[in-house]
Amino acid sequence: MLDLTVPNGSLEPGVLKLFEDADLPILRASERDYRARIDDPRFGKVKFLRPQEIPIAVAEGHFDLGICETHSILDARADVVEAMDLGPGGRSGGTTRWVLAAPADGPIKSPADLPDGIRVATELPNLAADYFAKRGVKAQITFSHGATEAKIPELADAIVELTESGSSLRRAGLAIVDELVVSSRKLIANKATWSDLAKREAIEEIKTLLGGVLQARGKVLLKMNVPEARLAELIGFLPAMKAPTVSRLFESDYYAVETVAVKANVNQLIPELKKHGAIDILELPISKIVA
Repeated sequence: MLDLTVPNGSLEPGVLKLFEDADLPILRASERDYRARIDDPRFGKVKFLRPQEIPIAVAEGHFDLGICETHSILDARADVVEAMDLGPGGRSGGTTRWVLAAPADGPIKSPADLPDGIRVATELPNLAADYFAKRGVKAQITFSHGATEAKIPELADAIVELTESGSSLRRAGLAIVDELVVSSRKLIANKATWSDLAKREAIEEIKTLLGGVLQARGKVLLKMNVPEARLAELIGFLPAMKAPTVSRLFESDYYAVETVAVKANVNQLIPELKKHGAIDILELPISKIVA
């Protein structure tokens, strides 16, 4: 059985949705309960922790598996296995980056401009320290409890901060000097767990379920009928993951055709399908795609 730790806070809704869609719902008595369960024989205890605590908790063997973000692993300097990338973890669904930012009207325009003794505020002091050490720059790094942009200029000359679009930094009069890491959600494993053949097999099965959900997101199944005379025309136009499924209707000169399409394109695709001979078009949701 695998012990799992999952993040609370901003990452929590997305993780709960992912596991529910994978038919592995995380169940607990209330939203404030830190203890949970998954009614699946592959799982033992399940517990919610702060995201930044998860890498060390997994590395030290308190849990077999955990979900956190790339930057949390790097800041914890945790020796874990990154078993699976689960995609962007941004609050708006976008990609998150940890960047070095400084006043837009100041002298620091690129990493080459970083002076020794620079004061840097951040919520990820180890990540920042490793960045400056690799560049041979002596920096005074202080931990920020939030509102990091406000530390400039009294308490810091630059900050290492999270951003998606960079708009918040620009509003604060800051410009991005360098990018430290592009972050995404990760399924991480304890090294001893990963080396255990039975537990590794269970992890691979879980990865199959989670991956099937991620692969299906943003896609729909389209089913339609088409007369035999226009079948080749329609097939030539249809999008498909590999090739559309085609079967002849019983005692008919029509064929049934199925294909997977990107949901965002369906509003333009369906009228075109009709132009190419399709009738009786059905659009169906897809919960998983397992290759």
